[in-house]
Amino acid sequence: MESNPYKIDGPALISFSGGRTSGFMLWNIIQAHGGTLPDDIYVTFANTGKEAPETLDFVHEIGEKWGVKIHWLELYFGEERPVYRTKEVTYETASRNGEPFEALIDRRKYLPNPVARFCTSELKVKVMSRFMRKLRGHKTWYNVIGLRYDEPRRVSSAMNQNNPWSNVLPMYHAKHDVKHVTDFWEKQNFDLNLTNFSGKTLAGNCDLCFLKGKDTKIKLLQERPEMADWWIKQEQKFGKDSGATFRKDSDNYIKLLDISKQPNYKEQDMFDEQMTCFCHD
Repeated sequence: MESNPYKIDGPALISFSGGRTSGFMLWNIIQAHGGTLPDDIYVTFANTGKEAPETLDFVHEIGEKWGVKIHWLELYFGEERPVYRTKEVTYETASRNGEPFEALIDRRKYLPNPVARFCTSELKVKVMSRFMRKLRGHKTWYNVIGLRYDEPRRVSSAMNQNNPWSNVLPMYHAKHDVKHVTDFWEKQNFDLNLTNFSGKTLAGNCDLCFLKGKDTKIKLLQERPEMADWWIKQEQKFGKDSGATFRKDSDNYIKLLDISKQPNYKEQDMFDEQMTCFCHD
């Protein structure tokens, strides 16, 4: 690798989550390459269908304003083997009602949870891996992830994975933290239109992801109660009395919605930490 952490060797896949942090990383990579990425460096956005509309707008705007090709990817199921497949979509055709995520749950016939996070692996990791292997023909590559210098636990996890690809963490090696990201976006003429709470975007990634803390989800539901509909539907899919939930150690989404409507409810920790997941900022 070059002395500039953002000068990436190819073949490489830049995992763009649609958040401010990975957007900051992408900008620095583009600049390190003189404004144009080499043909063997691909920017990908894996859409689950549960990202906020503002996230999709942000991804699209970055592609347009920065002149970078972003490959919009989704999971879909084929009629013949291999059943699990990756398809390219566009900003206009991307799923917006959780269709890929729901199709995955229907196929597995149970809900993902903190122990079995098959949503992350199937909707994100494997979708992008198939893009590189099947659609681009690479057997190995650099996987570029936007983990900051102030995220040491997630960095450690990313560095200790055994995959056909090698994880590259340019933000960590450049010692860029949340302040660098915030300062950068304050100077731009556009931004992700989701509230920034001390560097955290509560509604980022899957809107009510079960890995988000209880108070984070309640805060989001106070602002957008309709977010609960999809998650409640999934928990009730296996029978209203089945007890199926995304998390056994927390309230189900009906209960969370009820709590969010209580006028005297005060969150204990609005910034409760999200569990480590591939779906980063």
